[in-house]
Amino acid sequence: MASREFLKILHSARLGDVLAQQKLADAYLTGAFKTPIQPANALIWLEKSYFSLKNQVTQEGLSSAEEITRVLTKISNVPLAQTFNSASFHFGWESFWQLAEAKTESSSTIAAKWQLVDLLINPNNQAIQSQLMDWFGKKLVSLSSEKLSNLDFNGLQTIARQYLQELADGSSEFENQANDLLIKLQPKNEALSSLWNSWLDSQNEYALAQAAQLGLTAAKLTLGLRLAQFDGNKDSKSNASLKKAVYWIELAAKDGDRDAWYALGEIYRRPQFSGYSAAESDRCFDRAADLGHAKAQLRKGANLWRKREKIEEKVRGLQASYWVWQAHQQGVAEAKELLCKILVSCPDPRKNDWYLLAQYADHAINYHAEHKLDLDWLMLCHRIIIANQFNLSKAELLLSEISQLQHEHCVVVDIRWELPKILPRLIQIETIQQRRALLAAGKIFASADINIEGNLRQRRYRFDQVTNWLNTTFSKNLKTKPILN
Repeated sequence: MASREFLKILHSARLGDVLAQQKLADAYLTGAFKTPIQPANALIWLEKSYFSLKNQVTQEGLSSAEEITRVLTKISNVPLAQTFNSASFHFGWESFWQLAEAKTESSSTIAAKWQLVDLLINPNNQAIQSQLMDWFGKKLVSLSSEKLSNLDFNGLQTIARQYLQELADGSSEFENQANDLLIKLQPKNEALSSLWNSWLDSQNEYALAQAAQLGLTAAKLTLGLRLAQFDGNKDSKSNASLKKAVYWIELAAKDGDRDAWYALGEIYRRPQFSGYSAAESDRCFDRAADLGHAKAQLRKGANLWRKREKIEEKVRGLQASYWVWQAHQQGVAEAKELLCKILVSCPDPRKNDWYLLAQYADHAINYHAEHKLDLDWLMLCHRIIIANQFNLSKAELLLSEISQLQHEHCVVVDIRWELPKILPRLIQIETIQQRRALLAAGKIFASADINIEGNLRQRRYRFDQVTNWLNTTFSKNLKTKPILN
């Protein structure tokens, strides 16, 4: 519901109060008085205000002229493309060209040029441009200016491109937007390849800059790295150079380049950079890690490991171990040492507990139909094999949630649901045999009733039964000594 103040302004505006009409337009542009932002309505009230001032016949002609200039300045803030097909679009169209072609270069002139550029050549407004072209063909829209009245739609687009270049070369608030649009409009053709090859073959700095301007990701990153002077001497570059470097590297990062994200992380850690931010540096490193940068993955893992006491996670160190493992998989030598601190390693089943019993259990599983094993005995045999592969204790063997053990890089052994004082363990998955054991057990446990194994006392009793049977049945056949529990 509209506020009282808004309704007062609306009432005055409808009665022809020029100042109220302008305030109403501001409200529709900024959302003041909890008004929905509606550029088309803002332009309608600015048109009313403009013509009210034009039609005023007063002795203070200069004062009226100043008021008209003020209204035109407000009009320049209206996003013209969003008013297309509104009742006041033709008024806005004429007003923006009047402002853009003004002899004095003011903020309203610059803003008007940008709005015309956005309307006429921005690829995001192709539908509007197509309709405008039809209007020009049918002479439904035109301009009163002698300079512009004879131009067709293509001619106006040419002028808009000139405006775009002016804005990109200038230092206004629209400079970055103009540069982005300029790069978006540049053709990606053989010229781009030629510029990049010129840089690779002869280190042509101009060709590198041009390739970067045309939007080549590798060129943007290379140019940024050169400006940051990533040569080991981190104190040699000024803050100004680093700002320029960040501009280009950020463009490459937006294209999804993981090396660019890593470089940004490095720059944000440099003390001489005015934008120094440890938090932003970590964010960039994390993004690079997400995209697969090996050193960033190690850095992210190490950071998570340092902060493990403060991070809320079900099993402490699990996130850290994942990222360090990813770095290790890509051959980062430093990752192996840290990984050994986080994950337990037990790749050789012959050196682990339960080795002989696991051999018996494996034989029993392979011939379970012949031995007529019940499902609960079969499940326990799988537990024994997994316990051997990952060197589990007896309590872990009996209580581990087999269906929840495996993660991509490790198994998480957590039996706190029954024995709260026993801390979880993270054990690295290192061999094909370990993965096969987990896969085979997972299939059995996934299809079984979760209550079939019973409580801890029942599991201990069954374990004694099964181990006695395995020793009795297979120790002679497999020519091994019986296992003592």
